[in-house]
Amino acid sequence: MNPSLFILLLFGLILLSGIRIIFEYKRALKFRFGKFVKTLEPGLRWIIPVVETIQIVDIRVITINIVSQEVMTSDNVPCSIDGVVFYKVNNPEKAVLEVEEYKFAISQLSQAALRDVCGKVELDTILSKREEMGKNIKAIVEQETKVWGIEIIDVKIKDIQLPENMRRMMANQAEAERSRRARIILALAEEQAAGKLLEAGKLIDQSPSAIKLRLYQTLANIASEKNSTILFPFPEEVLPRPAKKPKKKKIKKID
Repeated sequence: MNPSLFILLLFGLILLSGIRIIFEYKRALKFRFGKFVKTLEPGLRWIIPVVETIQIVDIRVITINIVSQEVMTSDNVPCSIDGVVFYKVNNPEKAVLEVEEYKFAISQLSQAALRDVCGKVELDTILSKREEMGKNIKAIVEQETKVWGIEIIDVKIKDIQLPENMRRMMANQAEAERSRRARIILALAEEQAAGKLLEAGKLIDQSPSAIKLRLYQTLANIASEKNSTILFPFPEEVLPRPAKKPKKKKIKKID
């Protein structure tokens, strides 16, 4: 084989081996003999083989699961809590040069912050104020990651696992609360119905014919079933009638 052709082919392979394609959502940190040179932008890029290397950093919003943590709340209730962290790399240089394995560091920080925040409050607060707990965890993690060029977008508490006996107690408490509300609603309904009946009785008392009409309507409702016999031991005329109010006598003035 011709030596010049061999050298040309080898040179072409070296050139091709240095070609790198960087996607729009990534950045590449270029190192020359281990020393940071610059950050490569998206597109077709070339590096010197063997002499230069690159490290890819994803600048999209990344999600990390917080492994379930055993937490003892301030009211001495053990529970298992897990969550999720959303973060974004704003400065690829700091994220690579300032901390080793920033993903692992964020995960460990989030776990420690979750135990710290949830261990200082009662169980009812964790269950009813998840959003607030997430914001407190975010503030703690963000304080550490800010110097790494990483922005914490949000922290969410996903699931809270309680002991079986605690679940039964909470279910009994919820059932008792629903029963109490049902009794209150029933008592209010009875009170309103009694008031309406009193108003209806006063209105019927104002007219004797209204009493008869009400009686006939009741008889019609009873007779609609056609399975009973109605007996009157006394005539309708002897039914009590409302007393008439005495008329006030007019006193004539004597001039």
